Amino acid sequence: MTPIARAAKPIAIVRAGTQPIVLAAALLLIVLAGVASIALWRAYTGHAPELDRVVAARVLQARTAQASEQLVEKTKGLEATQQESIDQLQVVQDQLSTVRRLLASQQADTKRLSEQVSTLTEAIDGLRQSFASAPSSEPAAAPSRKRPGRARASVIIKVKRAKSHG
Repeated sequence: MTPIARAAKPIAIVRAGTQPIVLAAALLLIVLAGVASIALWRAYTGHAPELDRVVAARVLQARTAQASEQLVEKTKGLEATQQESIDQLQVVQDQLSTVRRLLASQQADTKRLSEQVSTLTEAIDGLRQSFASAPSSEPAAAPSRKRPGRARASVIIKVKRAKSHG
């Protein structure tokens, strides 16, 4: 049985297995021929992908630097705009504070004038009641007509004094 098993082995496998140095040398020659053909092709065409990669890297660096500069400029612009907004807000707050003070002053003046008007109204009502309660006799009617004029004059003087104080 052994003679039949030996005859079944292929001869090509036996030869390749017995001469590995020849096989390695052939593969080395194929690789060297490929490298040489690539080198000759690059030298003949003048095209080197490494140079393209270097140029692409430099372009990318330049774009990155330009983008960084633009970002810095925009950031500075935003900072300036923000500072202007803060300054404008401060001006508006100052104006609002001034308006509040003026409003409070006007309200105080309005309250004071309202009190003066109510005081004058009470004085006028008192005068009307005193004239209404006075006896209306004919001989006393003439002197009583002079009194209302004097009373009116005193009321006018009081009103003028109140206006000059306010």
